[in-house]
Amino acid sequence: MSSWRRLAAALRSAVGGTRALRAAALRRAVAPAVVGSVLGTGLVCYHRCRVLERPSTVYAAEEQEAPAPQMSPRKMRFIQFASVVYEQEPYMTPRDFLFSVMLEKVDRKLQKRVLTAQEVNSMLRTASAARAGTDLFRTWGDNGLISYTEYLFLLTILTKPRTGFRIAFQMLDVDGNEQVDKKEFLKLKTIIGSSKARVATAKTAAENSEAVSTSLQAYFFGKRGENKLKYQEFLRFMEDLQAEVQEMEFLQFSKGMDTMRREDFAEWLLHYTNEEDNEIYWENMRKRIPAGQSITFDEFKAFCLFSNNLEDFVFSMKMVTGANRPVGMAQFRRAVKIATGHELSDSVLDTVFKLFDMDGDDCLSHKEFMGVMTDRVLRGLKVQPQSGVSGYWKCVKRETLTGAKEALGDGWCPI
Repeated sequence: MSSWRRLAAALRSAVGGTRALRAAALRRAVAPAVVGSVLGTGLVCYHRCRVLERPSTVYAAEEQEAPAPQMSPRKMRFIQFASVVYEQEPYMTPRDFLFSVMLEKVDRKLQKRVLTAQEVNSMLRTASAARAGTDLFRTWGDNGLISYTEYLFLLTILTKPRTGFRIAFQMLDVDGNEQVDKKEFLKLKTIIGSSKARVATAKTAAENSEAVSTSLQAYFFGKRGENKLKYQEFLRFMEDLQAEVQEMEFLQFSKGMDTMRREDFAEWLLHYTNEEDNEIYWENMRKRIPAGQSITFDEFKAFCLFSNNLEDFVFSMKMVTGANRPVGMAQFRRAVKIATGHELSDSVLDTVFKLFDMDGDDCLSHKEFMGVMTDRVLRGLKVQPQSGVSGYWKCVKRETLTGAKEALGDGWCPI
């Protein structure tokens, strides 16, 4: 019996030892996992808490640059045709200006020429010694400087009737002594050229004179700006410039000949109109005008004089026929005579009526004709849609009167 008790005790001891070994092994396997899990969970919680404890960072919205001001058609045209640069500013030469009023675009094969101070001084000496004439700008060629504000000023000269010359000069002659000095000229030129500029800036620029003198300033006032510009000299300059541009345009469309064919005259007249509309007019030309008939330079100049008096012509037409009614040739001829004091030739009148007689009743379509003439006078550079010549001059007059009154104070009196 005792032997059996000893055997049972040994078996119980062996089984208990195996269980202990298994429990120990299990503890060795599970303990690291439990500890790792606890540590990992702690780290995660610690990281989350640290993130929540961090001060919030607010990022400001990225500031967007203000859009660049939209460039006007006249400014874009000036930059396109300007061929020289001085002190990082673009300038036209007299040749550039002539091309800008004759051509729709320029095919520039070279970069803009950067001028030195010596070259500019040479240009000013040339301008101050130049003589008046209808070839002044062609004589200067590329040997001259024209600023953007002067470009605008010259454009107004090309569309202004002679009756407006006196008014323009009186706008310059702020002290009423029948002559203007460089200071007065720069003051009005600055105001006209930059309607959105501050008046104080315009006034300071006028009082201190421009940093860079130009050929026009040297021609009017001498290289040092000491001369005075008289009305008769101003009138002569404006008439000469108009005549020079007219002569160049005539030679351009007459292909250098002394006379211009009627179809060439029609091409000049329609040069700045919508190409889609031109086909209708050209069809009228092909059907109604016989070949081989020409227009002289004097006849061409008379029509240019008429085109510079469109506002007076429109007023005359309203008096003669009423607004926007079909116009017969006799009525048209009479209205032109009233507006300009001159008559158009039969050849020019017949060409105009054959082009713009849309239904074959020997009457002019007033709306069509005035639309084409407005494009022709402004050379495609409209100030506002449907503003026309009247809107253009109202804009210039408004900017000039407002700017001059604020810049000069109560001592300045409008005309």
